[in-house]
Order: sequence, then structure tokens, then C-alpha cells
Amino acid sequence: MESENKDKLDLLVIVVHPDDAELGCAGTILKAVDSGKRVGVVDLTQGELGTRGTAATRFEEAAKASQLLGIVVRENLKMRDGFFQNDEEHQLKVIEVIRRYQPEIIITNALEDRHPDHGRASKLVNDAVFLSGLRRISTSYEGMEQEPHRPRLLLGLIQDRYIKPDIVVDISEYWEEKIAVIQAFKSQFFNSDYQVEEPQTYISRPEFLKAIESRAIEYGKDIHVSHGEGFTCSRYLGVNSLFDLL
Repeated sequence: MESENKDKLDLLVIVVHPDDAELGCAGTILKAVDSGKRVGVVDLTQGELGTRGTAATRFEEAAKASQLLGIVVRENLKMRDGFFQNDEEHQLKVIEVIRRYQPEIIITNALEDRHPDHGRASKLVNDAVFLSGLRRISTSYEGMEQEPHRPRLLLGLIQDRYIKPDIVVDISEYWEEKIAVIQAFKSQFFNSDYQVEEPQTYISRPEFLKAIESRAIEYGKDIHVSHGEGFTCSRYLGVNSLFDLL
């Protein structure tokens, strides 16, 4: 009988920058955690090229955000921000993570976006998800050979650029918590209670958070709730009954 994998997650978010998970799917994470699911986040880079903050401050902020989210694991693969590649070396690092946590669902970056790291990270994770299920690709963790694993579902975030979602999650009850989670990244986003003497950026202005809410309201409107988070999927999404969609 195989031993139980104590690291196994229900949902794993693999994104390129600390704060991508919070901006794109904090509400979905909070809702999953509230329902008893085990959720983790893996950041590919430390966001060290960001105009504001440092790798160290981003690490501290990610730890605070993780506490607010209630996730069971957060790690950083420390790939080179801005210059990582979708090649064998980087694919194997992501495969090792997928096989270690054996998630049922993975969420990753948008396939195409304003920031080139987002699309490149998405393609990296998409390729790694497929390769992770191939038994002839060998990976190990702590000296132990890993078993192949492919999640049941892979979803993409909708980030800066508008993309029509394939699925929208109702996060109405978690909107205020999501904003608090985002603002844990004090160096990056506007917070009236905390001002940083660093250059203003596209995402540090108060209008940026208003745009995030506007998007959530728009997606929520389409499913008749106040706030929603949208995701894309490269395959058809099936349900057991049409009544599950009501």
C-alpha cells in the first residue's frame, strides 16, 4: 500500500512574481481555504527587477499575504526575474514541484499579457504540467524518485489585459479580504495608511486597485453576483448536470 503524501495539495498556484497570485486569484484561494481545501503558492522569481521594493521586502510581504490567505505552503524557486526561460532546466524545476505537491488543480499566469514574464511563465507551467505526467521523465526530491503526476485541471489567470474568461468564480464574500491581502505588498500597491518614498509605478497608484475592482465587478455582473474572478482554460469544462451551472 502506498504511503499517503502529506504534502499533497488540492490547489496549487504557480506564478512568476510574488503578488501575482494575490492580484489574480486571492478570492478563489480564500474561498477554497474556507471550504477546507489545502492550497499552496509557488512563486517562480523573487520579483527583484521591480521598480519598488527589493527581493527581501517582497519575501516579507509574501509571507504576510500567505498568512492572510491561510495557505499551507509558499515557496520561491528563485528563477531569474525577467530572464528565465521555458527550457529543460526550468521545466524540470516546475515538474519537481508539481510531483511533490500532486495538486488536483493548478492556476498559473495569463497566456498573454502586458508583462512579458506572465506569458512566458504561463507557457513554462503549461509545458511542465504535460511533461510531469510522463513516467520516462525522471525527477527526485530529497533523494527519492518522484512519481509522475498531472493535475485534473489547469487554469490561467486574467491579469492586466482583458481576456474573455471560460469560468468565473463568485468571490463576493471575500472581496474586502482580497484587498487586504493585496495591500500586504506595501511596497507595491497603494495604501493610504502606508506611504513609500519610491518612484510611482503603474501598479502603485490608487487607480490601479480601482481597475482591479472594476474587472471583478464586471465578471461578477455576468454571473449575477457582486464580484468575480475569471480564468481561462484550454480545454472544454464538463459538468455532471446542467443544474450544476445554476
